[in-house]
This record gives sequence, structure tokens and C-alpha cells, in this order.
Amino acid sequence: MRVVCPDCGVKSRIQKTNRISNSYTDLYCSCNNAECGHSFVMNLSFSHTLSPSAKITSQMAVSLVRALTPEQLKELQLQLLPA
Repeated sequence: MRVVCPDCGVKSRIQKTNRISNSYTDLYCSCNNAECGHSFVMNLSFSHTLSPSAKITSQMAVSLVRALTPEQLKELQLQLLPA
């Protein structure tokens, strides 16, 4: 991951991270430009999913099936039977 100084635009180094939660981290950075020397904090956060994890797909399916009414469950079973 590349971090650039917001003042001079030069590549900066992440000195320390502070994980606030599973989806949010503070990045403590310093500019590599000796003439600038800017120290700053940037935020790294989870935004949204583009493709769900394969690890949780089956869990999601089970949760969805469990939320169905008995009538909806019967209809789903009929749809899944071979024709």
C-alpha cells in the first residue's frame, strides 16, 4: 500500500498502526521528504464488498433458508427437485 504526503505528495512511511476495529485502522505516517518532514495520521477503513467471501456463502444460505416461512420453504423444496 502506498501512502503519499498530503502536503508535498512524496511517498511516506507508515510508522505505526492502531487498529480500532476489524474495519478501521489509524495509520501514523511520516513524509520521506527531508525538506517537508510532515507527520500525519491517515485512516484505513472497509468500505463495501464487491464479491462475498466463499467462506461465508454457505452460512449466508443457511441463514436465508432459516428465515423462510414454512410455505416459502415448501416452495423452495419444490423448485430444487429435479424435473
